[in-house]
Amino acid sequence: MNNENIILQEDGLAMGAPSSSIIFELFLQYLEQTKLPHIAQKLKLVNYFCYVDDILIIFDSQHTDINTIANEFNTLHPKIQFTEETEKLNKINYLDITIHRKHTRVNISIFRKPTYTDTLIPYTSNHPVQNKHAAIRFLYNRLNSYQLLREEYQHEENIIHNILHNNGFLIQKQNRKQKHSQSQSTQPPKPKKWCTFTYIGKETSFITKIFKHADLQIAYHTSNTLRKHLSYSTTQQDKFIKSGIYKLTCPNCNKAYIGQTGRNFYPRYDEHKRAFRYSILQSKFAKHLIEHGHTFGNIESTMEVLHFHKKGTPLNTIERFYIHKEAMNNNHLNKEYTETTNKIFNTILERLQ
Repeated sequence: MNNENIILQEDGLAMGAPSSSIIFELFLQYLEQTKLPHIAQKLKLVNYFCYVDDILIIFDSQHTDINTIANEFNTLHPKIQFTEETEKLNKINYLDITIHRKHTRVNISIFRKPTYTDTLIPYTSNHPVQNKHAAIRFLYNRLNSYQLLREEYQHEENIIHNILHNNGFLIQKQNRKQKHSQSQSTQPPKPKKWCTFTYIGKETSFITKIFKHADLQIAYHTSNTLRKHLSYSTTQQDKFIKSGIYKLTCPNCNKAYIGQTGRNFYPRYDEHKRAFRYSILQSKFAKHLIEHGHTFGNIESTMEVLHFHKKGTPLNTIERFYIHKEAMNNNHLNKEYTETTNKIFNTILERLQ
């Protein structure tokens, strides 16, 4: 919509739409099945390889040339135009490899664009160790997957070592692995149960070790995203218009009440204040103030937002953690809290000290 006018896309596929890549692949496969055999036979192409929109063609220069091939491909559809790139000095780049044409054989090496940087998630970054090692596993898997000559293998291995050094990782020499055929099991794979944790640091790793003997696969995600860092608001948002976990502190004795709300914090504060004003003892916080003759402060000095979260089971768990924390300090006003041996909560509190 532009200036209250609805604009319809007549050609092509929507950028970023989940369905676009699937429709695009179906369309290309349709062209390959219906049009390509005729072109390959007409131009006597030796071989054809395609990955998404990157095509590698091997042809005999005695039967055709690159310009003729490009012209034929550009007749496949009026909305699709192909561009060509020929080998230079008997070399051509395709995907992540460089193909070297020799007199009697073809060699390959790893290709990196001139704009490539050796930046990985640094070793000192506060991310799950599995995420940090993912890129390293990819580099070594690629190194051992391609049939590289010894000098090319050593060159690529030196590049990997340099990348690891620049990102703070320890360099460990690996032996060149040989491919072995794996026997396929006739047993159907056992379904796996997964449990996801938000990674906040080493404390998360200590907690997940508790589940190492359980039949669970552990996965991590982080809240430290690029969107959070790149999003910028010029107006300061009121923290009390959100929902989550809050703490009410007595202004006279510093005793604390932990609570949660799925609404914003303002009505929850008003409910406690109303209970204090009209001596409604359903509020544990109001009951404490009334019984001890203490005062009720304003929202800024009385209510502290501990955690933002929407209503649901995770919010209940987070609330129990903060109640547990105050109970360990014998400072809570909630109902009798007797669960003092929660290993997960104790582990978090130990690591936060």
